[in-house]
Amino acid sequence: MSLIVHKYGGTSMGSVERIKNVARRVAKWHAAGHQVVVVPSAMSGETNRLLGLAREISDSADGRELDMIAATGEQASSGLLAIALQAAGLQARSYAGWQVPVRTDSAFTKARITGIDDKRIRADLDAGRVVVVTGFQGVDDEGNITTLGRGGSDTSAVAVAAALNADECLIYTDVDGVYTTDPRVEPDARRLNVISFEEMLEMASLGSKVLQIRSVEFAGKYRVPTRVLSSLTDPDMSLDEEMRSGTLITFEEDEKMEAAVVSGIAFSRDEAKVTLLGVPDKPGVAYAILGKVADANIDVDMIVQNQSVAGTTDFSFTVHRNEFARTLALLNSQIAPAVGAREIVSDDKVAKVSIVGIGMRSHAGVASLMFKTLAAENINIQMISTSEIKTSVLIEDKYMELAVRALHKAFGLETAAPTKI
Repeated sequence: MSLIVHKYGGTSMGSVERIKNVARRVAKWHAAGHQVVVVPSAMSGETNRLLGLAREISDSADGRELDMIAATGEQASSGLLAIALQAAGLQARSYAGWQVPVRTDSAFTKARITGIDDKRIRADLDAGRVVVVTGFQGVDDEGNITTLGRGGSDTSAVAVAAALNADECLIYTDVDGVYTTDPRVEPDARRLNVISFEEMLEMASLGSKVLQIRSVEFAGKYRVPTRVLSSLTDPDMSLDEEMRSGTLITFEEDEKMEAAVVSGIAFSRDEAKVTLLGVPDKPGVAYAILGKVADANIDVDMIVQNQSVAGTTDFSFTVHRNEFARTLALLNSQIAPAVGAREIVSDDKVAKVSIVGIGMRSHAGVASLMFKTLAAENINIQMISTSEIKTSVLIEDKYMELAVRALHKAFGLETAAPTKI
């Protein structure tokens, strides 16, 4: 008998009929002798509806109250799922995050899990019940309800799986796994049977929307085997077939890993670049620039500092496009005058494209093929960032889809055969 955690997204919980299908799927796993914990999201669109009501009242609502409101969506879906399970003949019990409890810090609307008390869950499992735990939320040390930010139910599920030492965490969503890139951009994108945690972490951080990055961090830290699979398949499909479907996120040394140099192409349209021209080239300038940006809680991604010429240099970095206006205002009002920059140049029509693969560690020439491919398409590279298993480039956003398709073909990702570098 295995202990399995199921997570169902908002689309999977989007109607009474779909909730009943989730109950049928869970009942199938339970009937096979598995202990099952289910972590559902709110019904599709419900969180946006609730927060929209709050925005109609105030544009500056207190984070604590926003969490009070947003958390009710998951509470409702968890209760509905428990009722559906009971109607299907199972013993089931639902818990809100504060009832487990799922402990978090007090960063309202973007809290982080600090611990999970598994006593109540284990007692119910031992009594033969299916346990339903609200995703996306927890409780801080002061007893306040908190939420984990967008996609937080993924993190909740993996954290619960880690706390229970589950055999596997199944993330049911509206896609049937992790692809070599977004099939809407490249029709020949291929579903991966297996991907390493490191690759999935890079893919999530670089723009892949399949899993929230914090859930992947949890899975890697606590070594929780995690599978991404579709909830839109027949809930009565054979258990053996379902257990082999989707994409398994596993460890690099796993023998099942596909022998590919590059596993996927990630991209982000939400980039903006700023450059301070004529910055004095002296110790402490980078901190004087980025320290104030960090103090404003603005995340910086790619950073490039040019070679010094006549005692000055140019300093470029990228931020999320949503932070572009705020970053420019900060640079103009405080940072540029303080460091003596000659001019500020900016561009919010850029995109980041990345190649990811653990095979890059042991293969020379991967970045060279990437640059050659982009040059052949007459795509100019503005910035470059690298790590052991990824290379990212910043380009004009109008060339993003062309770049993704060209790189996907150049690295042979439409087939399972590894590319020769």
